[in-house]
Amino acid sequence: MNTFCGRANPTTGALDWVEEGEEYDYHQEIARSCYADMLHDRDRNEKYYQGIKAAVSRVKARGERVVVLDIGTGTGLLSMMAVTAGADFCYAVEMFKPMAEAAACIVKKNSFADKIKIINKHSTEVTVGPDGDMQEKANILVTELFDTELIGEGALPSYEHAHLHLMQVGCEAVPHRATVYAQLVESEQLWSWAQIQPIQVEGNTLLPPAAVTQCAGAPAVCDIQLSQVSPNAFTSLGPLCTMFSVDFSQPVSSASQSHSCTFVAKASGKAQVVLSWWDLDMDLSGSIVCTMAPSWTYPNPRDYPWRDHWMQSVYFLPSERSVCEGEELSLTVTHDDYSLWYSLSNRDQMDVAAPCCTCQAHLVWTRPRFGELNDRRRREFYLSALQSILTPDSVCLSVSDGSLLPIFAHMLGSKKVFSLENSGMSRRVIEQFLEANSLKNSVRMLEIRPEQLTSADLEGEQISVLMGEPYFSTSLLPWHSLLFWYCRTALNQLLRPGAAILPSSATLYFIAVEFKDLWRIRAPCGTCEGFDVSPMDEMVQRSLDFRESREAEPHPLWEYPCHALTKPVPVMTFDFQQCVPDQPISSHGSVPLTGRGRCHGVALWMEYNLTDDITVSMGLTEPVSEEGECVWSMHRKQGVYFFRDPWESSGDGRAAVSYSLTFQPHLGDIKMDFSVTQP
Repeated sequence: MNTFCGRANPTTGALDWVEEGEEYDYHQEIARSCYADMLHDRDRNEKYYQGIKAAVSRVKARGERVVVLDIGTGTGLLSMMAVTAGADFCYAVEMFKPMAEAAACIVKKNSFADKIKIINKHSTEVTVGPDGDMQEKANILVTELFDTELIGEGALPSYEHAHLHLMQVGCEAVPHRATVYAQLVESEQLWSWAQIQPIQVEGNTLLPPAAVTQCAGAPAVCDIQLSQVSPNAFTSLGPLCTMFSVDFSQPVSSASQSHSCTFVAKASGKAQVVLSWWDLDMDLSGSIVCTMAPSWTYPNPRDYPWRDHWMQSVYFLPSERSVCEGEELSLTVTHDDYSLWYSLSNRDQMDVAAPCCTCQAHLVWTRPRFGELNDRRRREFYLSALQSILTPDSVCLSVSDGSLLPIFAHMLGSKKVFSLENSGMSRRVIEQFLEANSLKNSVRMLEIRPEQLTSADLEGEQISVLMGEPYFSTSLLPWHSLLFWYCRTALNQLLRPGAAILPSSATLYFIAVEFKDLWRIRAPCGTCEGFDVSPMDEMVQRSLDFRESREAEPHPLWEYPCHALTKPVPVMTFDFQQCVPDQPISSHGSVPLTGRGRCHGVALWMEYNLTDDITVSMGLTEPVSEEGECVWSMHRKQGVYFFRDPWESSGDGRAAVSYSLTFQPHLGDIKMDFSVTQP
């Protein structure tokens, strides 16, 4: 049965009623899942297999029947490994129904249906007994319940329940142990994602509110591909610390705990950030180790096993603290049943409360947004553009979420400044900045939709400068920021004739690329470690085909290196001087593949023309090098359109990427199709 669901349109700002079938959410989750990435993770798969074989051998050596419980089985891969290694029977638990159905199909296709039972439940709902889901308790526990933070998927409560109700005493576990590591560092780049720094505007300083600088920040972990953060971007203040370990073969507690590591500072600096990752010992001997350590910890970085389903974590201390070389420090990690947090504490101070944002800025702004607001070069572009259009008579209206532009406009001498805010929380954050800098009445904050704004709200004035970054909290894909254009259109009657619009226009670009690793998340697997997992490929493909047309996905490409195979191509320009048109905007053409490599798809981004001679890119921030190296903005996600079948480019320019794009104003969406053609 189809139902109508109300969804906020990120581009138009309108509430759209969309007819969707019952399976919509299933298809969405499957299409965006990381199963392909996990199946392509050979390092993970091989070490799980080695650990499983060792555990099965030990149980058999004791003369016991080998019964395996696989919690979070996914495709059933680890269960099939267990049976292949000699297990007598395996109970494979999978909560997500479509995934459980796929696992059952894969297990049957590989002729293991008589030895593997798929249980479509959460493990805490599984029962044991003659009429239960399991006929007997298991003596080997195999799990893959981990996320970048190790415990964020509820690993500890699941292990706790399994040991109490589903496992035999003295059971084996694969993995056997997890160990969490951390390193205290100073990093201007990383700290810029957590705190707003003082801002210089025409010789004056805009100070961040004390409520923001003293706030412990957002509780959620910052998970990134730490391998793409250069070691030159931080200074290590101490050694790599072993914070704590969890032995999964013994009863596990999900109760909150704290662990400290005391060390001597090896350098002076500002303690700001903790870099963290973990290892899995697949066997009790500690000889089979699967590590999440970033590439720059390897003697040869080329040996680094790339993966996206597990990355590394960045934690921000509640406040920065100056430390001196030789000073004794104590780094404390505390965890509840789902998350970790760090603090730099006194030796006898163990229990530290979880971070909680009290200033609201860390709830309004994402961490990349903090970095964007702290970007001096980007800020200078906006200040220069504002200076070129503002006059003492300017009446300015800002349309963005939580933007500092209206404060800049006042500091640059505008007559009146108004700001439209999307939410009360966003408005209050900007009001804190105004109060902290004694500018309380300099900017009129309006929590109202653009189409509802009247001349009375503007104190009888007409707008002479309409400005935006544009930044909106609802935007995911590059063109979602065209919401600024729709706001400009709704405000048209309130604009003075010849009013300045900043930015004046935006251009959509694309470039064909070969990804170093990101291609794995969408690549079919076929077989994995000798097992046929093609039903998973088929299910993912059906989910991708569920929509009427193919779509781009948002990805922060600074974390995912790629090699350019074409030049950057401007394919569509949106003129903010004019209102949103009624008719679609289309663009068709082709660009030759002049780079050598495997073309996995195209990357898309927006560039905003603030004035005729000042442009801000949300994608490439430097020209593509002769070798095809791409440098991407760290502040915004770019769009990625994957080809179903990669294309081997010889670089002779004979093959080309053909494109067809249509912007549909009534939908606020861009329908797109890319393909590789050859003569």
